[in-house]
Amino acid sequence: MKLAVISTASNPFALVVSKNGSYKTIPGIPTLTQALQIRMSELKSAIEKDSGEVVTGDLVPPVAPETEVWGAGVTYLRSRDARKEESDTPDVYQRVYEADRPELFFKATCRRTVGNGDPIGIRYDSEASVPEPEVAIVVNKFREIIGFSICNDMTARTNEGENPLYLPQAKSYLGSTSLGPDITLAWLAPSAADMTIHAEIKRGAEIVWKADTALSGLNRTLPDLVNYLFRCQTFPDGVILSTGTGIIPPLEFITKEGDVISITVNGLGVLSNPVVTISADVNEAI
Repeated sequence: MKLAVISTASNPFALVVSKNGSYKTIPGIPTLTQALQIRMSELKSAIEKDSGEVVTGDLVPPVAPETEVWGAGVTYLRSRDARKEESDTPDVYQRVYEADRPELFFKATCRRTVGNGDPIGIRYDSEASVPEPEVAIVVNKFREIIGFSICNDMTARTNEGENPLYLPQAKSYLGSTSLGPDITLAWLAPSAADMTIHAEIKRGAEIVWKADTALSGLNRTLPDLVNYLFRCQTFPDGVILSTGTGIIPPLEFITKEGDVISITVNGLGVLSNPVVTISADVNEAI
């Protein structure tokens, strides 16, 4: 049993319970926004009543129009090392890895987020771009982690490596974020210590890169990341926080249009996306 967002004839962002291949509504909680405005105990109770209607629709990214997606950076040792390799200012990443305060950045809105099977974008003006396979946490307005999803935090490596101040351009653009396929509820998910992450990139029939990591390699705790994210601000409609990556392709690797990126997290599922190039004029790109 999982939470999913589907597009129906009456609601393009309908929140449903996904179980055994069918979808059921949750009475009084029509969207993810409403689910993240109540306590987790209330959400759990509503789901366990199992009193909704069976509906049909197309699976879409697990977000709502109000959803903000944020990211955490340099949270794994491998991420720190990769950033130092590609940057002209490597000491910046060493300092943030060791600091009490984590790197947190705004990643995407609903409109910039794609779901499982949708094209994910690489910038036309970055010579090299790479996927960053991550576990995302779904957090309600009360700072409670109500679930987990898979995120591909696509990054324009050339742009960020040139200057850390280019990070917003390297991270946030149309189609830069893939999320899904759904939300594994916190009380049904594997423990964070047991979550393993496998990623691979296929180019035609050939696997051109693959790697594995585990959420246990995270340099920070999930509550710590949430607490820093909520400092000096509120998220009345909840927030999704992608927790950083422990696997990144080598410096010489270049993601190409037509590649297919797949991320598997045990207990959460598989997120897979073909790659497209986002041009300067994105009206028809994705």
